[in-house]
Amino acid sequence: MSAVTMLLFGLAMLAGGYLFYSRFIAERIYRLDPDFRTPAHEFRDGVDYVPTNKFVLWGHHFTSVAGAAPIVGPAIAVIWGWGPAFVWVIFGTIFFAGVHDFGALWASVRNKGKSIGTLTGNVIGARARNLFLVVIFLLLLMVNAAFAVVISNLLVSTPTAVIPTWGAILVALVIGQLIYRYKMGLLWPSIIGVVALYSLIFIGSSFPIELPASVLGLGPRSQWILLLFLYAGIASMLPVWVLLQPRDYINGLQLFLGLGLLYGAVLIAAPDVVAPALNQNVPAGTPSLLPLLFVTIACGAISGFHGLVASGTSSKQLDKETDARFVGYGGSVGEGMLALAAIICTTAGFASLADWEAIYSKFGAGSVGAFVQGGGSILSAGYGMSTQLGATMLAVMAILFAATTMDTGLRLQRYVIQEAAEVAGVKVNVVFSTLLALGFCLALAFGAGADGAGGMVIWPLFGTTNQLLAGLTLSIISVILIRQGRPAWFTAVPLAFLLTMSVFALLVQLGQFYRQENWLLLGMDIVILLAALWVIFEAAVAMSRGTKGVPAIETEV
Repeated sequence: MSAVTMLLFGLAMLAGGYLFYSRFIAERIYRLDPDFRTPAHEFRDGVDYVPTNKFVLWGHHFTSVAGAAPIVGPAIAVIWGWGPAFVWVIFGTIFFAGVHDFGALWASVRNKGKSIGTLTGNVIGARARNLFLVVIFLLLLMVNAAFAVVISNLLVSTPTAVIPTWGAILVALVIGQLIYRYKMGLLWPSIIGVVALYSLIFIGSSFPIELPASVLGLGPRSQWILLLFLYAGIASMLPVWVLLQPRDYINGLQLFLGLGLLYGAVLIAAPDVVAPALNQNVPAGTPSLLPLLFVTIACGAISGFHGLVASGTSSKQLDKETDARFVGYGGSVGEGMLALAAIICTTAGFASLADWEAIYSKFGAGSVGAFVQGGGSILSAGYGMSTQLGATMLAVMAILFAATTMDTGLRLQRYVIQEAAEVAGVKVNVVFSTLLALGFCLALAFGAGADGAGGMVIWPLFGTTNQLLAGLTLSIISVILIRQGRPAWFTAVPLAFLLTMSVFALLVQLGQFYRQENWLLLGMDIVILLAALWVIFEAAVAMSRGTKGVPAIETEV
């Protein structure tokens, strides 16, 4: 099969989903009101609540939810063949992720910008809220600690990416000043930012930077992890307009230009997909496709983390409620496009089936490295650029998205700590809650050793926890719709499928952890499973009450 066919069919489906299905959801289900006063205006403080241009907010939302996961998940999942990964990414984006992300944003905006965790207390009850906050906190801990490892590995393996990665921060600071302090329109700051980013990539490809082999007993990866958390901690306390928004906006533009270059290279080179559509000869030790496919590809199909971003930061910056379709559903489509690119790079970026099988010799072997290698080959074949330059471009793309996810993830973790403290009747300030969040992340990262890779210890639970969270978020949205007398099938069907696959996967992993005598993951698996089942039970009760005349959730109009 030609990669061109896969690309064009996938893009056509995603475009159709946004143009038609998202419009139906916006008009008939969520019923967006252009005159609704959003939390960004009601609670405007210039720090977290800031009315934002929808294109800038889309950049923040999209790059925050994207991270490295829409690359990592598909890059791993193609070991079962490109067919299952492709179908799940396309249909998951249209009917699952778009509705979920859009819905979480809408529900939060309609309830004064409250996060999905706090909203659970209003919709279902305090007990469910507390359990939900536990699941959310664990997920954010996994994301922040694990993404630090992913970024540090890429900075060590691709030292040419160091200059553009850190230089992007300076570019974003300048763009933020141009837009908000000097009131410039988006055109010139956008051009300046993109030109600066790609100039840094060219400079970085000629001047690789490597950290010392050892500093106070810490290797290069550990040094990068400490620097990344120091940066993320500072960034998470700054007003969103200073760094978070402009960085994410410029990164979003960079991604789409990068995707455009990659898609153009596919059209020019027209590589064949060498991987099988359905792999009948998977390596020994590869888990079953069902249910693991649906938790291996989370971001790029549907992800609970998206609901945290939508209800945590994006809802506080939405200028008009009608922008929610573009930001929420459009962000999902953008991530689906990135996941589609990851599938193409990891299945058509190799010369032969034998080369592909050498990379995918065991489950988990093909990941970001396979994406960078395969994508670099496609760019080289399409444009004649050096493989190193192509690899640097893709590595920088992956790093910048993972870094923006860390920025937002740490800010969200601070929100969760503050919300939990508020529930307990304790007031904590921004600095203390940020330091506490950093402390948890660093304890996990370095608790297993000086290499800082402790986040990977609990990473096997990320996929199932993430999808459970998505299912629980859909349950909250469904309860709200039912109580307002609106059709809930469009959220309830994805909810039922996702919870079934997620609980199935948790049970499969329970047996796996028991056989491996991995008591830490076994215990965490049980805690997450019981918490999720309890919230599901309470949500089902709430839905039942909603169909029996319980008053609708009040939303300000």
